[in-house]
Amino acid sequence: MAEAFAAVAGDRIRDGIVIGTHLPIALPKQLEWIPSSHPLPDARSVAAGRRALEVAQRTDPDDTLVVLLSGGASALMAVPAGTLTLEDKRAAVNALLKGGADITALNTIRKHLSAVKGGRLAAAASGPTVCLAISDVVGDDLSVIGSGPTVPDPSTYRDAWNYIERLGVEPLITEAGRNYLRAGLDGTIAETPKAGDPRFAQSVTRVIGGRFNAMRGAAETARALGYDVIVGEEPIVGDARTMGPVVLDRARTLAAARHRPVAVIFSGETTVKVVGTGKGGRNQEIALSVAKTLAAESGDIALGSVGTDGIDGPTDAAGAYSDATTIMRATQQGLDADAFLADNNAYAFFQKIDDLIVTGPSTTNVGDLQIVLFR
Repeated sequence: MAEAFAAVAGDRIRDGIVIGTHLPIALPKQLEWIPSSHPLPDARSVAAGRRALEVAQRTDPDDTLVVLLSGGASALMAVPAGTLTLEDKRAAVNALLKGGADITALNTIRKHLSAVKGGRLAAAASGPTVCLAISDVVGDDLSVIGSGPTVPDPSTYRDAWNYIERLGVEPLITEAGRNYLRAGLDGTIAETPKAGDPRFAQSVTRVIGGRFNAMRGAAETARALGYDVIVGEEPIVGDARTMGPVVLDRARTLAAARHRPVAVIFSGETTVKVVGTGKGGRNQEIALSVAKTLAAESGDIALGSVGTDGIDGPTDAAGAYSDATTIMRATQQGLDADAFLADNNAYAFFQKIDDLIVTGPSTTNVGDLQIVLFR
């Protein structure tokens, strides 16, 4: 995004920063590289968030602050609110991730523990703000993408606390984190900036890309490979191991009247409730959840699920795939698919049978893709 914007704006860029996990391009001289961490924030994330606030605060009324926002920004740009520490924020995020929180719940809590999210970045600028966002959020809610650093926040401390209670993760959040949220509930800490705040009078935020772009790209490639293509527009959301069979059933229904070969393409973002001690990600769990069903199929079917950023959970894989041979090959190695799934250990399962999909980071995040192929 920085490279493309710099090609258009040229020497009109006075200065700026680029935050990410790695740098795949040569940056223009006006831009400074700030390395950071994802999916959990670390000290680099805090440094990056503070630098972002400094850039915003340094703007003059005649300047325009341009924010190029992509999925992952919530972890890459983190400034703990008040006297909270990084560990307070990490504990809350980790608890929510393990509790199976969806992106709306997760980012509601993030916004209420942050000094940069929930509109605070734009609020720090003296002049206009223009934010161009690539969305990894189903529904493209501007207040959820990257935790909405440039838009008014409709959520409240009450919303944040309700999510914590519903997911049952209160004991996993630090005492300081709990006390801060309770202070927000009591009204002794100011809410995040809301609609009507004059600081947003000159702020514009637009979505310029999302999951439908990824599906169109996948469809073009599938057609080039000779597949009849069906694009399922209904998003894939919910618990990963529950949604795997749902994806397969939807694909069967859509492909029933088509001539083979057929590619059925879905997108969205699922969640994982961590109950085991293994390693994996939501896309790997989707693939593992259908492995036994595919083994019993009479036809030749394969299901692959990948994160478009090339990173699935805390792993180096983008995702994984299952087909009619997956269980047979696993059984030959003495692997029990049900046991690996119960332990949230899909990565180890697919690694042993060489069915991980490893692409490396793509530098763009628009959610996940699920592709079902019928030969």
